[in-house]
Amino acid sequence: MSSDRLIYLPLGGAGEIGMNCYVYGYGPAGAERLIVVDLGMTFPDMDTTPGVDLIFPDVSWLEARKDRIEAIFITHAHEDHVGAVGHYWEKLGATIHCRAFTANIARRKMSEHGYSEATVRTLGAWPEDSVTAGPFTVGFVPISHSIPESSSLVIDTPEGRLVHTGDFKIDETPGVGEPFDRALWAQVAEPGVKALICDSTNVFSAHPGRSEASVGPEIEGLMKTAPGMVVATTFASNVSRVRTIAQAGVAAGRSVCLLGRAMRRMIEAAQETGILEDFPSVVSPEEAKDIPRENLLLVVTGSQGERRAASAQLANGKYMGLKMAEGDTFLFSSKTIPGNERGVIRIMNQFSEMGVDVIDDSADRYHVSGHANRPDLKEMHAICQPALVVPMHGEHRHLREMVKLAGEGGYPGVLAVNGTMVDLEVAKPVEFIETGRVYLDGHAHVGQYDGIVRDRIRMALNGHVTVTLVIDEDNEPLGDPWCDLMGLSETGRNNADLAEALESALGSWLQKADAKVLRDDTTLEKDLRTLTRRTAENEIGKKPEVTVVISRLS
Repeated sequence: MSSDRLIYLPLGGAGEIGMNCYVYGYGPAGAERLIVVDLGMTFPDMDTTPGVDLIFPDVSWLEARKDRIEAIFITHAHEDHVGAVGHYWEKLGATIHCRAFTANIARRKMSEHGYSEATVRTLGAWPEDSVTAGPFTVGFVPISHSIPESSSLVIDTPEGRLVHTGDFKIDETPGVGEPFDRALWAQVAEPGVKALICDSTNVFSAHPGRSEASVGPEIEGLMKTAPGMVVATTFASNVSRVRTIAQAGVAAGRSVCLLGRAMRRMIEAAQETGILEDFPSVVSPEEAKDIPRENLLLVVTGSQGERRAASAQLANGKYMGLKMAEGDTFLFSSKTIPGNERGVIRIMNQFSEMGVDVIDDSADRYHVSGHANRPDLKEMHAICQPALVVPMHGEHRHLREMVKLAGEGGYPGVLAVNGTMVDLEVAKPVEFIETGRVYLDGHAHVGQYDGIVRDRIRMALNGHVTVTLVIDEDNEPLGDPWCDLMGLSETGRNNADLAEALESALGSWLQKADAKVLRDDTTLEKDLRTLTRRTAENEIGKKPEVTVVISRLS
């Protein structure tokens, strides 16, 4: 019996939607050769990660085994799959393999971080093209999604074939990108699939998925009937939707202007790689200012309420010299990702106050999902007929429901959240790895448990007091301490000045303090902090964070 094992280990994307990072390994336990699938990121929010710029999976487990990594494979160019390549490549060091469009985006990210674009290699589609990476032979299988050249992975191992679906839907008319090819997928399944590692995002959506082709006529009808300027937003990476919106605008007699760097970058990448050859001509923002409003369409970034994106800038007043006005129409051709609702609703209300008609996709007319609904997931199970189904790309409830769905079809399933190492031979967890998140905070990488973001939240909730005390050469206070407040009410009980109340309480305590305490900075700092918080709670009902600064005269 072989001592080698075949493992699957999610480090991001299993138990959450976003920040995808998956590891496959084969070899003796603890010495497996490894491949990495996707290096993604997610975005912060002000409630849980204030001030943070981006969030990455913790790859310290991988970094410690850098010498065992054979290659990195990126399934597609969405940020939650490719967004961390530039940030993490030095930690992992392996060659990155992508298809052409994804490689274009990945190379731009590597270049932005000062790395050679040669570290990203373009691979063609399976079965014509594949690459050997240690004990694995890996190929990109075209599959429809909401971005061009999205791919599943066929991973052939000494123990059999694995299929990693990546993000997918079954769409035979996706517009831009390859349609779902049942004959090709029958070829994938023909030798038998040991394990299907499967997208679980829409497992709770019971209705059949709609094709991207169904959206165009609806958007065109809206463009033709809207009286003023139309502004439409969608995911910048959804090149097919951007093209659909632009073509609808042209059909309605409107000039098209793209606003937002990410939007322009994605269209450029699609054109450079030859997958987008029929995009309508566009006008510049400067030219757009001279076009009658009823003849103008703006396609803008910011479908998720991002504060710096074009849609938020328009909601705040103007962007690139262009303004919204009463009688204009703003279309969200997108679904709001859970967690982003507040930002989107804020923008909607800002536009409403301007007299702009805001149209979202609550009626399912102007957007279709890029992820397989429940009937499509069942079809994928039936096509592959795997010996094992392992759900990924989903919150815990999605993963659990996918295991149930697989069971309904007679396929065993195993649930693995981030940090759960599964032995695919025995179909059960065998190790649990400590995982977490890494925050990009300015230029610094900050660990989830380093306490920086926690302290930021505590200051946001409770405010902050700086207590400054000067001790003379005889270890006696030189006057009363003084307090600087931040994020706190200036007055307490009976409208008393809060800073003065704190200073009075601290001064009275210092007059009675033991000489031993006054000589010991550690004890003195602790006692001053405790008294400050207690007094503030009595005055305003808050226990602020406190910084004590003790200066001693020599």
